[in-house]
Amino acid sequence: MKIAVLGGGVVGVTAAYELSKDGHDIVLVEKNDAVGTETSWGNAGMVAPGHSFTWSSPAAPMILLKSLVMANQSLRFRPSLDPNLWRWSLKFLGQCTKSRSDLNTQAKFRLASYSQGILHETLATLDIAYDRIDRGILYFYRSPARLEAGIAHMRIMERLGQRIEVLDRAGVLALEPALAAVGEKIAGGIYCPTDETGSCTRFTAALADHLERNGAEIRTGETVLSIETAGSEITSVTTSAGRLTADLYVMALGNGSAALSRSIGEPLPIYPVKGYSLTLPIGDNPHPPTIGSVDEENLVAISRFGDAVRVTATAEIAGYNTGHRPEDFAFMANVARELYPQGADHDRPHMWAGLRPMTPTNLPFIGRRRHVNLWYDTGHGHIGWTMSHGSARLLADAIAGRPTALDLTTINDS
Repeated sequence: MKIAVLGGGVVGVTAAYELSKDGHDIVLVEKNDAVGTETSWGNAGMVAPGHSFTWSSPAAPMILLKSLVMANQSLRFRPSLDPNLWRWSLKFLGQCTKSRSDLNTQAKFRLASYSQGILHETLATLDIAYDRIDRGILYFYRSPARLEAGIAHMRIMERLGQRIEVLDRAGVLALEPALAAVGEKIAGGIYCPTDETGSCTRFTAALADHLERNGAEIRTGETVLSIETAGSEITSVTTSAGRLTADLYVMALGNGSAALSRSIGEPLPIYPVKGYSLTLPIGDNPHPPTIGSVDEENLVAISRFGDAVRVTATAEIAGYNTGHRPEDFAFMANVARELYPQGADHDRPHMWAGLRPMTPTNLPFIGRRRHVNLWYDTGHGHIGWTMSHGSARLLADAIAGRPTALDLTTINDS
């Protein structure tokens, strides 16, 4: 069967890989000049089931309200006249009850954990280099009170099956000596030894290269413009290069999925949440980070990718604008400099802002809706790298008519 995969981020490329394993002829269409160069490029690079808490939580409404007048909130809301923003926001608020947040977190953790297992299967099959560090991720705290609250919170993940280790200050510094400069400011931390990090964009490019070498057609620099339908079927897709026909279509367009799905009467509640990242060269600095970590009180994440350090922070609901100014990065830059004064060339940052395709539940859409030959694998939010591999396997199994390892109804319940 010929399958057209629309979208060449990590979600689209992993979907294409799993479908190719079933013997399908794959055509992948990506608007950028290379795969994995949009949201997949600037993320924190963390494969972290231990960080699967949903953003739509009972605390979120107050955080969003405060963000209207306070600039230092981790989740920010920037009102606009866009009706899609308000429709999405009402759905998001509907997921902020304790019962819905608990259910969504459980489903998200199960998908993230399953996905990490599929990633490991892929790595056992293919030789892919992507600056992987599989020594776990450290979540550290600066005050005893916040540490105790963090431990209580993380026990939720532990009950779901996540391995955690509680560390005192000495334990944190033994695990990550690069934090020595701020050792006296750290109360302790939580270590998730099975979490890991790596360059999502390098992985995506390498997997796409494998696909192309094995017969898949990767078409970059080609934008999906519209979808043509006849009754319950998709008949073709129009791109900037012309008309594309296939037996089956997979929409993995991330933020682009919302408008395209609306155009065919299958509106998906996906809205962009803007994130910011800095990439710092390590240069000749003697004490760069050795594992991924999160400064939980500042909500700044740090990962090492070979000879570079990635610093990420902030979630901003502000429409489709990816513009940024140097001052947008000042806080995270100061935190990185404080944590690792001899860890990177802090005066040579590469600044990036991008959009996470977020659903109200924080869970992706995987499956079909009205049209029998259109499948979705989209809306992966802030841990798309973590959930992409499992989503791809679930999609391939569903298309093949095989039982899926996880209940897609639970994942798609929004």
